[in-house]
Amino acid sequence: MRLLLSFLLMCLVGVAQAQTANNPFAQPDFLPVNKAFTFSVEPLPSGETRLQWKIADTYYLYQKRFKFDGLDPAKTPVLPQGLEHSDEFFGATQVYRNKVEILIPAGASGQVKVSWQGCADAGLCYPPQSQTVDLGGAQPVAAQGQAQDQSLAASLQQRSLGWSLLLFFGLGLLLAFTPCSLPMLPILAGLVVGSGAKAGRGFAVAGSYVISMALVYAGLGVLAALLGANLQALLQQPWLLGSFAALFILLSLPMFGFFELQLPAALRDRLETAGRGRKGGSLIGAGILGALSGLLVGPCMTAPLAGALLYIAQSGNAVQGGLVLFVMGLGIGVPLLLLVTVGSRFLPKPGAWMNLMKGLFGFLFLGTALLLVRPVLDESLWVGLWGVLLIILACTLWQQAQTFLRAKTLFNPLSLLAGLWGCLLLVGAAGGGTDLWQPLQVYTAKTVAGASTASAAHDAFITIKDPASLDRELASAKADGQWVMLDYYADWCVSCKVMEKQVFGKPQVMEALQGVRLLRLDVTADNVASRELLSRYQVPGPPSFVWIGPNGIERRGQRITGEVNAQTFLNNWNATRELL
Repeated sequence: MRLLLSFLLMCLVGVAQAQTANNPFAQPDFLPVNKAFTFSVEPLPSGETRLQWKIADTYYLYQKRFKFDGLDPAKTPVLPQGLEHSDEFFGATQVYRNKVEILIPAGASGQVKVSWQGCADAGLCYPPQSQTVDLGGAQPVAAQGQAQDQSLAASLQQRSLGWSLLLFFGLGLLLAFTPCSLPMLPILAGLVVGSGAKAGRGFAVAGSYVISMALVYAGLGVLAALLGANLQALLQQPWLLGSFAALFILLSLPMFGFFELQLPAALRDRLETAGRGRKGGSLIGAGILGALSGLLVGPCMTAPLAGALLYIAQSGNAVQGGLVLFVMGLGIGVPLLLLVTVGSRFLPKPGAWMNLMKGLFGFLFLGTALLLVRPVLDESLWVGLWGVLLIILACTLWQQAQTFLRAKTLFNPLSLLAGLWGCLLLVGAAGGGTDLWQPLQVYTAKTVAGASTASAAHDAFITIKDPASLDRELASAKADGQWVMLDYYADWCVSCKVMEKQVFGKPQVMEALQGVRLLRLDVTADNVASRELLSRYQVPGPPSFVWIGPNGIERRGQRITGEVNAQTFLNNWNATRELL
């Protein structure tokens, strides 16, 4: 473990030196986008509004990438002549360097979304940028503040690297207890406790798992931010999730004594000779499993994750963004590591109870397999499979109670409870139930009313799968002076389904949204249309909720990223419509 940590520290030092060293092979140190292109607004005595961009040396803005959404076509400004430029992205085009000023004619009113895009001569092309301008006072709209992801991205630009790493490590500690991260606990516990590793070896195995998971998490985050690819959809393919779930089912079988997983004898003998004295789990195996967990069991889309991705996309600083994501991954892994290492010290001495523990981890592996395939299963089928698993667990506990008489007083009630709950889940699933904690609610009159409310809420949304349909709906809503809510959704997004039931299934929420055009942007598929829908408002992934005002301008500071409850959603909407 010391060698592994030393190697990691050497790598981090090397990266830092590569960024600061003055040599011809060092990567260019690109400016943050807001420093490369400094935007300002000034009202003039003539009634015109001057928009000005100060452009840093070796940077330029594209003439044809300027847009003025929300402005009366008759008041569209005339763009100044630019410099001829041969560009690898857009071919022969005109660009602006050093400074550019654009005048919006007198008499223009309302809020205008001004958009632009620029590049650096060294080869970096920034994502499109935008700023909402209120022509009434000719000042950028600031009353709505910043959304959580914007605030975190700004903190990365303004704070030192050390403070940013500390901040995101703390956020990672909080994310460790979200539903998307908890499935890692039985995986890591099975690696450490299931292998019978001693304290020191167990810490090394768990550390290998956590570091590998954090590295993959950081790499995928940087890739998604720089390329804009819908990696969430790519990694949620049924065959990929099914394969990983099958791996955990296979790992559970030796825990029940069906067979013993062993390498071929010749290879096993060589490994035993080379690794004599290092029993208790494989560091390489733990690292591989950690990398797979980072790919498929990684954290939900949340404001901290979105903020880090937004910072990378806007600044192009993949190194600092990657370090932040890596440290956040470590924060996610540390509580899990402590639970399976320090927590294992409170276990009794080795004995017959260890066979019971192996069986427990077998069931935990099966439960993890069910959690993995949840995004691609019908909710009722998923509930039914949990019922089957609980009934098998009940039978196993009952059998063990006859073997371990001392545990009979504990195992018999647990067996009865697990069997009863498993049967209830099967009965609920047969009637279309989708709730693990209220399996029979589907048969009550209250639920029938609730189901009709949920059905009505679902019907209230217009499903959008391509940018052209989105443009038509937005244009229609603007013509009608109507608010719009964009709900970024995917079939594989568990949090999206939770919010559909627990937020939009609430009558008070749908009542508050009366008169709002509800557009559900379905980005389930990993295709060009989904990527364009995500990049339209630079959304990293579902669930995310974007508010568009009656004038067609997004209320960016009120954007919701990640899963929230009904009350938080209502509070956000009430604050949003007050901005009008």
